[in-house]
Amino acid sequence: MPIRLETVGRNLPHQEVKLIAPDSGATVPILVEGEVCFRGYHVAKGYYGDPEATAQGIDADGWLHSGDLGIMDADGYVRITGRRKEIIIRGGENICPWQIEQCLLTHPHVAEVAVFGLPDEFYGEQIMAWVRPKNGQQIDEDELRAHCKAGLAHFKVPRYIWVVDKFPKTGSGKLHKPRMRELALERLQAEKR
Repeated sequence: MPIRLETVGRNLPHQEVKLIAPDSGATVPILVEGEVCFRGYHVAKGYYGDPEATAQGIDADGWLHSGDLGIMDADGYVRITGRRKEIIIRGGENICPWQIEQCLLTHPHVAEVAVFGLPDEFYGEQIMAWVRPKNGQQIDEDELRAHCKAGLAHFKVPRYIWVVDKFPKTGSGKLHKPRMRELALERLQAEKR
């Protein structure tokens, strides 16, 4: 049952799927995160009347670049891990917010997490994490930062960690990261004054 719940399934007959490294375009090995690409009869030849959008989304070999990040197991099942446009680029390092979120969710007092990038003059972007503790639990930024240092590379440890009671959400109930980013920038600007 976990395969049905945690993956988008396997490829269908007469269709191709591969995962590529976002920076180089090289096909990544099994169990390595990459951008999910499709090719086959089910992929449109392009965007009607929009050759620029077609060139951005479908390469010369007919591969549709989905923008989704995922991991494929040895049986061909693909688990979606995030979106390419959510990648944080800090000091030239590509950082997947999902990895940091998964690390923070292993902390016993954490209920919900959102990680995203904020603009930074020196590094390009800095990492921000919003964390909601489990009911009745107390947690502080230093404890969360130490937890990240124990499980992540040093450059993936969030510069900003905010412990919050609730998250802004979309109408469908998903975490609203663009709104979180706006609120964070407003608060950080106000603190600079």
